[in-house]
Amino acid sequence: MRLATIKLMGLEVAAVITSKGAVSVSLVNEKLNKNWSSDLFEIIKKGQLDEMKDWYEKGGKEEIEKLEFIPKEEIKYAPLYRRPRKIWGIGLNYVEHASDLAEKAPDEEPASFMKPDTTIIGPMDAIKIPVQSEKTTAEAELGVIIGKVCKDVEREDWLSCVAGFTTIIDVTAEDILRKNPRYLTRAKSFDTFFSFGPVMVTTDEIEDVMKLRVATVKNGKIFAQNTVSNMKFPPDFLVSFHSKVMTLLPGDIISTGTPRAVQINDKDVVECWIDGFEPLINNVVDLKVRK
Repeated sequence: MRLATIKLMGLEVAAVITSKGAVSVSLVNEKLNKNWSSDLFEIIKKGQLDEMKDWYEKGGKEEIEKLEFIPKEEIKYAPLYRRPRKIWGIGLNYVEHASDLAEKAPDEEPASFMKPDTTIIGPMDAIKIPVQSEKTTAEAELGVIIGKVCKDVEREDWLSCVAGFTTIIDVTAEDILRKNPRYLTRAKSFDTFFSFGPVMVTTDEIEDVMKLRVATVKNGKIFAQNTVSNMKFPPDFLVSFHSKVMTLLPGDIISTGTPRAVQINDKDVVECWIDGFEPLINNVVDLKVRK
């Protein structure tokens, strides 16, 4: 099942993404006698996702296909949601990315950091290079979305805690980070530094997450790509590890690291491509240029 948040009549509402286009959850409720939340974060938080998936797999998919839909080319996506309780980022999770920064990839534990929700933007929104930075980079990443309250999860049980996966573009003021590694939080936390969406793909749709290819793309050209299996700390480890640090909550996000970061400049277009996912696309605005 594929879910998104779309812009509809001035609102941001949950929708099911079908082969034809988008069908709002509100329309599903009205036409098919359901009572699900029209907000994607609330669907996850209230534990409605399993019920929706079960219905969808047992005939709901065919029922939705008969409803009025927004054609794919007319969908206007918002971020999947705007107020997660936590956003975890994972640095240097591919050896190639560590070499970009002339650093050694962590051997024993992931290089984790957190980001505020004020960084969140959605597809086609502008990533804004701040006036404080002369070198800002963008990084395509696979996102893991937590589906329920979980603590001390073992690796073999990780998928039971996951709602789905998505595409992410994480952004870093690299020149600030290079001054001192303790500046990581500031370098990662400017407004617009976390693009999120357009679609959440539920776990049952992914045959093997380890085989997914993740690519950082700039101006239509693949800058770097790698496979999840080449991560130093794969998604199952990351969910387990972080659940043993703090309780993970529905809607929490783990952004699993990038194959490689690419420097972005004014008027660039940066994308995250992952096998089987709709691409995440953002344009770039340099606030030093557009004063």
